[in-house]
Amino acid sequence: MIKLRKRQIKPTVSLIDLAPMTDMVFQVLLFFIISSSFVVEPGIKVNLPKSQTSELQVQQKLIITVDKSQQIFVGNKVVPIEQLEERIKFLLPYYQDKMVVIRADETVPHGLVVKIMDISKTAGAQKLAIATEKKE
Repeated sequence: MIKLRKRQIKPTVSLIDLAPMTDMVFQVLLFFIISSSFVVEPGIKVNLPKSQTSELQVQQKLIITVDKSQQIFVGNKVVPIEQLEERIKFLLPYYQDKMVVIRADETVPHGLVVKIMDISKTAGAQKLAIATEKKE
């Protein structure tokens, strides 16, 4: 009878190269970091009143800020209330929505905010909004 020899199979160690996968994960992470949009608020510090229905405002609107010392800012420039209508009339055509967002400190008198709203409407604003912070 013929003796059959069993072939000895050497166990092979298979390694998976993780370098390409690491590169892909890094590229996907980099893509999300670069493509994500960051909302940056204008640089004037105000304490906005709290609201449960607050939403982030897109920067495509003309933003008027009133700080606690009742200084009025259009963009980052201080504008006296006497020149506010003229400034709004000049800037409003550059904004598609013709929307004015008023960011007033919570300590600013209500009357001043209403006066700014009136001036904005007179200057041609089609929409008005008051910025608030979401209650936590």
